Amino acid sequence: METLDFRFDSKPVPRAADPALCGVVGSGNLEILVKPGIEPEACRVRIKTSARGFGETWRAVLDSFATSHPAGGTVIAINDMGATPAVVTLRLAQALAEYQGGDL
Repeated sequence: METLDFRFDSKPVPRAADPALCGVVGSGNLEILVKPGIEPEACRVRIKTSARGFGETWRAVLDSFATSHPAGGTVIAINDMGATPAVVTLRLAQALAEYQGGDL
């Protein structure tokens, strides 16, 4: 397992719900937990992944997400078992929508 930690500047997210859990850890998938953070203009992400050596890919996917979605004020934990970037982006959007109290 590899653990990656990132911080991204992002617009603040409006929070309407409790911490949100989305996805299931399993072959080729991941789970994401979104909870409140202490930096309103930043999103912190910790990834535990079985796929070693993909730090720059993770950074690119998460940077794009934090740029296009308000995620500031959150801490995101990702447990990954080899999900593709498209699945990561989808699950992030789902978890953030649930955290805001709504659907995608």
